[in-house]
Amino acid sequence: MAARITAEVLREHRSLSTLLPARLGKLAAQERGLAQELCFGVQRWAPRLQAIAGQLLDRSLKAKDSDIHALILIGLYQQLYLSIPRHAAVAETVAATRALRKDWARGLVNGVLRNFLRREEELLASVDEQATALHAHPLWLLERLQTAWPGQWAAVVTGNNQRPPMTLRSNRQHQDRDSYLNLLQEAGITASALSHSPDAITLDKPCGVERLPRFTEGAVSVQDEAAQLAAGLMQLEAGMRVLDACAAPGGKTCHMLERQPKLEMLALDSDPDRLKRVEENLARLRLKARCQAGDAAQPDAWWDGQPFDRILLDAPCSATGVIRRHPDIKQLRRAGDIEPLVHQQALILRALWPLLAPGGMLLYATCSILPEENSRQVSAFLEQQPNAREHPVAASWGHAQTAGRQILPGEDGMDGFYYACLFKE
Repeated sequence: MAARITAEVLREHRSLSTLLPARLGKLAAQERGLAQELCFGVQRWAPRLQAIAGQLLDRSLKAKDSDIHALILIGLYQQLYLSIPRHAAVAETVAATRALRKDWARGLVNGVLRNFLRREEELLASVDEQATALHAHPLWLLERLQTAWPGQWAAVVTGNNQRPPMTLRSNRQHQDRDSYLNLLQEAGITASALSHSPDAITLDKPCGVERLPRFTEGAVSVQDEAAQLAAGLMQLEAGMRVLDACAAPGGKTCHMLERQPKLEMLALDSDPDRLKRVEENLARLRLKARCQAGDAAQPDAWWDGQPFDRILLDAPCSATGVIRRHPDIKQLRRAGDIEPLVHQQALILRALWPLLAPGGMLLYATCSILPEENSRQVSAFLEQQPNAREHPVAASWGHAQTAGRQILPGEDGMDGFYYACLFKE
């Protein structure tokens, strides 16, 4: 299963978040964890694993055999990064050729993996001379990180390659954070409070949400602490009219309503299917918002003409700040994607500004760490809008920028996020 999924990511550029839910559902419960670990792990280290495979294969496999190529990467990943006994990892990986109905590949996979075991030290020394293999990042992204963050890029790369923590958001409409920590302790789950979001909890070890006390009743959600900062930055008050402009899957929409339930909230998203996720999260958490499908860059098609007191624009972006959670970004994102995203962000920002009431605030947010999507984007907007002013974010987290504030991946255990508060005079 992991080989088939990995092959689709590599061959068809489909994301793990699209493929995994339905595919893992076909496996027995006790097998899903390993399948998911193999899929995520191979994507996390793909540039390095691909380089090693290139040294071991005499020639590239045909496109129709991409599943066998994926299987080799899975075998190498187990040897390098998992604690599975090496002989067992080789045997099971070789046996998977039969499940894929490609018995001819049995000898190939066996030979490649055993050759790696014999030549491991030599092969690693050779491939790690390449920056892309050593850091397990595509070259275009490495170069952008080195330019944008000359003093921090190595730490960013290290953060991107780590497994992310499982962070929770306690629903203050149900209980305070300390009460939920007690519930976790009673359930035998070790956890601790985090310092930047008053609702954030991190687990010592990730677990399935079905193990979380009162999850189905809405007592808690899964959300990184960096993403939880948005609700506090919005400075919400009862009775405010609020737009969450790119709302799906709804984590920030719900957190805002948990902190201030007396809002007139519109959750907008351009994808009707993703909007269903927002509705599901609202229902589980017993919160109310109006959900509407619409393009944030084309408000004439959905806006009723009534201004908003607050707008959250969690803009479409490169997602370069959340690679540790979505390692397939390394395969799916291309250098040529950035300029169109920057253009789209600017369009949405200009389109939404007229919808903001005088004295209101727009919070611009991304899960990117590239300045062209963040501080440069906001600075350019401020130059174009005479009635827009930035209110600098004073915080103990992140790095102050020429405009806004940037968190880098792994800092204080958080994902990479950018925030800028823009007020309309």
